[in-house]
Amino acid sequence: MHDDRWDAVDAYTTGLLQPADPVLEAAIKETADLPNIAVSAAQGQFLHVLARAIHARRILEIGTLGGYSAIWLGRALPDDGRLISLELEERHAEVARRNFARAGLEGKIEVQVGPALESLARLRANRGEPFDLTFIDADKRNTPEYFSAAVDLSHAGSLIVVDNVVRQGKLIDTESEDPDAEGMRRLIAQMGADRRVAPAVIQTVGVKGWDGFALALVVES
Repeated sequence: MHDDRWDAVDAYTTGLLQPADPVLEAAIKETADLPNIAVSAAQGQFLHVLARAIHARRILEIGTLGGYSAIWLGRALPDDGRLISLELEERHAEVARRNFARAGLEGKIEVQVGPALESLARLRANRGEPFDLTFIDADKRNTPEYFSAAVDLSHAGSLIVVDNVVRQGKLIDTESEDPDAEGMRRLIAQMGADRRVAPAVIQTVGVKGWDGFALALVVES
C-alpha cells in the first residue's frame, strides 16, 4: 500500500525545512549497498528535534546500520554529549564510522558491535550514567526485550522512541505469524502494562510507506 502523494509531501516539506547537506547526502550514498531500512530525511529531522527538545546529553541507539539516524541524533548533542549505538554487523559499523568521521562526530559517537541483547546486558551491568533518549530501530522480534532494557537504562524524564511499529497495518493482523509484527504487538501490550512509562503510538506515512513510531516517556526509573 502506497500513495505517491506521501512521497510528494515529504519532498515538499524537506525541500523547505532541510537545506542541502553534503554530509547527509554522502551518508546516503555510502549506505547504498546496505539494506534500505534507514529512517527517512523527515524522520531523521523529527528525531533531531526530539533530542534537542529534551536537551539530551546521553543517547542510546539500538540498530546503527550506516549511521544516518545517528548523525541526526549526534548533531543534537551538546559539546559534552555522547551517543552509544549498538550494531550486530561489523560491516555496517565500518560504514557508519566512516560517515561519523565525515560528519565530525567520531568523538561523540561510539559503535558497539555484537548482539544487542548482549551489549545491553553489559550496559546494565556497568551501571553507568542513564540515557536521556533511546532510539530503537533494530530487529523487531526482540524489540520488547530492547524496550525493557531501555527503560532500565533511563531516568525519570527520559524518552524512548521505537520505529516501525505499525508495519503497513500488520500490527493488528492477529492471525499473522509474521514474527516482526508479533514482536510489535508484544511491545505495545508491554508498554500499556508498564506503569513506569507514559506511552503513545503515532502512525506515519511518507517515502517509507505506512508505518509508525511508539514513544514512551519514562515517569519512574
